Amino acid sequence: MTDFFGIPTSALMSQLLLGLVNGSFYAMLSLGLAVIFGLLNVINFAHGALYMMGAFLAWMGLHFLQVDYWVMLIASPLLVGLFGVIIERTMLRWLYKLDHLYGLLLTFGITLMLEGLFRSFFGVSGQPYSVPKTLAGAFDIGFMMLPKYRAWVVVASILVCLGTWFVIEKTKLGAYLRAGTENPKLVEAFGINVPLMVTMTYGFGVALAAFAGVLAAPVIQVSPLMGSNLIIVVFAVVVIGGMGSIMGSILTGLGLGVIEGFTRVFYPELSATVVFIIMAIVLMLRPAGLFGKEK
Repeated sequence: MTDFFGIPTSALMSQLLLGLVNGSFYAMLSLGLAVIFGLLNVINFAHGALYMMGAFLAWMGLHFLQVDYWVMLIASPLLVGLFGVIIERTMLRWLYKLDHLYGLLLTFGITLMLEGLFRSFFGVSGQPYSVPKTLAGAFDIGFMMLPKYRAWVVVASILVCLGTWFVIEKTKLGAYLRAGTENPKLVEAFGINVPLMVTMTYGFGVALAAFAGVLAAPVIQVSPLMGSNLIIVVFAVVVIGGMGSIMGSILTGLGLGVIEGFTRVFYPELSATVVFIIMAIVLMLRPAGLFGKEK
């Protein structure tokens, strides 16, 4: 197999796949953050904890109730989405007219409570979650072995991300959502329940995080700290793509995952910080982000 700067092509393709898998999680999580911020104007710092919660619900469903992966892939986001609805109804709804800092502090507090709760029950060590039998093994594509589950993660993430973008940007429901955040009284005049729409939007945003958590469970060990280890990078992805930009979050998440993967090959010492270096450069050149709208 031909080398590229002394590095085997198989190694490069393996890192490309790993980057796409990480980028898929970045895209899913940053998409949920972008939806919540773009439509509700809330910086949801609890996103990482809800991602962790989705993974743990899948793990508990399998180990305590023998509910398989495919059922929990649907049930876990629904349960976390319902939890998000309760958060929005009981706490967040009182903060919409206040400064962003209040929502950030509230969701940060929720993060600490959720992480503390799961740590008290499960400790800090990771819990293994097996790959579903239907996705075990790998495809032989000639120059490398492609694990079936990692291919599924990439495909499922892209489909969900593009479906979300289409609903928000190209459908009447999405138009109502965008209009409801800009002029809620006008939208209510057409008989639309804007508070309910806002609640469901937050629930959907956190359900995306839980969906990503279930996808991640067989790839990494399920741990109470898995969300906090990822959320800072995801916030950087959102800033680079542009706060509130749906497509910006998707493309930036996938792109940065690939860049991070290739950095591990060519300059491993930089892989942990390359996203933040790119963020600093983007903010200097375009403060609103790559896809954000300049005010």
